[in-house]
Amino acid sequence: MQNLKRQCCFTLALTLLLGAPLAQAANLAKDKGRVSAQTKSEPDSEEAKVLHLLGRATFGPRPGEIERVERQGLENYLNEQLHPESIALPDSVRQVENLDAIKLSPSSLFISYGKPAIAMAAKNDNNNTKVDKEKLKVLFKESYGKIHDETVQARLVRSAYSPRELEEVMVDFWYNHFNVSMSKGLDHVWIGSYEQAAIRPYAMGKFKDLVHATSHHAAMLFYLDNWQNTAARAADPNAVNLPRKKNNFQGINENFARELMELHTLGVDGGYSQKDVTELARVLTGLGLQKGSGGGPLRPNMEQLRSQRQALRAQRGAALNPGQRRNQVVQEYAPAFSGGINLTEANTRLGYYFDESRHDQGDKIVLGQKISRAGKSSGEQEIDQVIDLLCRHPSTAKHISYQLAQYFVADAPPQTLVDKLTKRYQETDGDIRAMLDTLFHSSEFWDQKYRGAKFKSPYRYVVSSIRATDSQIDNVKPILGFLKQTGMPLYQCLTPDGYKNTKTAWLNPDNLINRLNFATAIGTGRFPGLVTNIQDPAAIADACTTDLSPKTIQAIKDAPDKLKAPLVLGSPEFMLY
Repeated sequence: MQNLKRQCCFTLALTLLLGAPLAQAANLAKDKGRVSAQTKSEPDSEEAKVLHLLGRATFGPRPGEIERVERQGLENYLNEQLHPESIALPDSVRQVENLDAIKLSPSSLFISYGKPAIAMAAKNDNNNTKVDKEKLKVLFKESYGKIHDETVQARLVRSAYSPRELEEVMVDFWYNHFNVSMSKGLDHVWIGSYEQAAIRPYAMGKFKDLVHATSHHAAMLFYLDNWQNTAARAADPNAVNLPRKKNNFQGINENFARELMELHTLGVDGGYSQKDVTELARVLTGLGLQKGSGGGPLRPNMEQLRSQRQALRAQRGAALNPGQRRNQVVQEYAPAFSGGINLTEANTRLGYYFDESRHDQGDKIVLGQKISRAGKSSGEQEIDQVIDLLCRHPSTAKHISYQLAQYFVADAPPQTLVDKLTKRYQETDGDIRAMLDTLFHSSEFWDQKYRGAKFKSPYRYVVSSIRATDSQIDNVKPILGFLKQTGMPLYQCLTPDGYKNTKTAWLNPDNLINRLNFATAIGTGRFPGLVTNIQDPAAIADACTTDLSPKTIQAIKDAPDKLKAPLVLGSPEFMLY
């Protein structure tokens, strides 16, 4: 019987979405009507404005939020969201900050969860004899699985439940802008730290601070290979980052320099040349990882490790289990992994180390400006100087403004809005909060032709569904499975340009079928890992930023009661925002 109901729901929802050509599906949202057969307020009413703002500045309304914002007033709500530090976080959200994947530094994560450290600890537990490869695979999978689950749990919990709603939307925006894939080697253990330390603190601040932080984090340095970027001369044998392989640190690597210009700052048409890329790569030489934390050979004092383990066993009377071992290894083994270098707070927090001996000491010219070693300036200061140069460039102002306008207003944003944001960027030295204030007060943002004109990405669709149904997340893995099926596995976009936020990227038959299956499961309270608290179709329809079309309403009326909520969640109107 349940299978029959699910098939009926799927068939009805598919009819709603595919009854017209896919390219016209979004137009269904222009028709008026509600589940109750009553129309919503006029497009310029306070309710319509609240719905529009909540659809763009959050991942979709939660139960009672529309009424709360109406009581608070749009301006007061927006001002509060633009200053998220003033909003207290509930314990359920704050507690994710205590997860290892979020709170530990890149170095600590490497020492606790990296393959070399786990293999060494396992070998020491095995009386310093070789450990079976299959057992090591189990340990690696357990360690990586723990960090992966914690990272995605933190993101999903914050997106679904944090009252700092605009901040969460901006974290999503900036993470895709400065994308790093956890599928690449060591980045598997560093993604949570990357988002927590390099993106979240600056999501509403100065753009140049965001670029500085992402450029210096271990995850980005590893992802785009700058940790290997070395002056063309032979590497100094005294360099901190000693090569594990003969050619690791023997030459210029332009990968990061190119993406820093093309994606992160100037844009593909930003006016730079291949010569600029090469010169920027020279500036970035020596910016890499800490020894013993991914940037060099892991050569701890084995005698020290053994004596520490023996002391622990004597104290506890038994060998530590794998979970305890991970929790202890940072505090008890860290001295054995020390590279003997002095680290600043920024080094520790972001996980980078600048190796002057691998830096190109010659003069460089980037975008027509000479970068020289005059006076007592260091290679690190050259990097800071060039990042500031890129962030002040007019092309960067235009590039960032266009992307913000596209993300919040329309896939093809109006040029007038891009110009306004560009001007604001230049006036405020790239103040993100000021740009958002200009955007949300612009006539273009409130223009009726852009309301309900954006199509939800799979991630936004999942989170908005969780919010609309007031669902509780008990297990993130089924959610991750859905995101993988829809082509948007969380933190696993392989290319540095990140996931797209346009309709053409996500509106296709396979994607819609997966969404309809998800809508059926969550709408009937049967999606594993979620406890659905609201299955009232009218309440869920309130989370749609546009009215349900007559066709949608009729299909819902004709459906059995248990299938009404899934039809709302699977409707074209719910997929638009």
